[in-house]
Amino acid sequence: MHIRVQREPFDFGEECGRFGQDGRNVGAVVSFLGVVRDDSGDLASMEIEHYPGMTEKALGAIADAAMSRWDLADLLVIHRFGALAPGEAIMMVATAARHRAAAFEAAEFLMDYLKSRAPFWKKEIRREGSAWVQARDDDEAALGRW
Repeated sequence: MHIRVQREPFDFGEECGRFGQDGRNVGAVVSFLGVVRDDSGDLASMEIEHYPGMTEKALGAIADAAMSRWDLADLLVIHRFGALAPGEAIMMVATAARHRAAAFEAAEFLMDYLKSRAPFWKKEIRREGSAWVQARDDDEAALGRW
């Protein structure tokens, strides 16, 4: 299990290439990349803040829950903070399991919880000003299936 919270960019292809390659009963590897989306066309950047220590502890608890709920060989969570431009990678999740169902379900679980419960705060910086990103009802509703 690997969790990283970092300011620096990461190479998604390189991370995927390294992940789940030890061959221990791994029949499926699932990966997801989240990027900064600019729906309106005027986003200058997304500022992501967190509290060091608290964030890693919360991500560790989410990852522990996934490891205990599904038969995973490994998982990886990387989440960035700081100023990110549209199109830049914000986070990635990867899961490795003996069977694909466990890998897919665990990855979705992690993504849903990272979106709604991980202690990150996001501010959109636009030409017209800035605003904190509010929780979305559909993100909260996604947690109901877990």
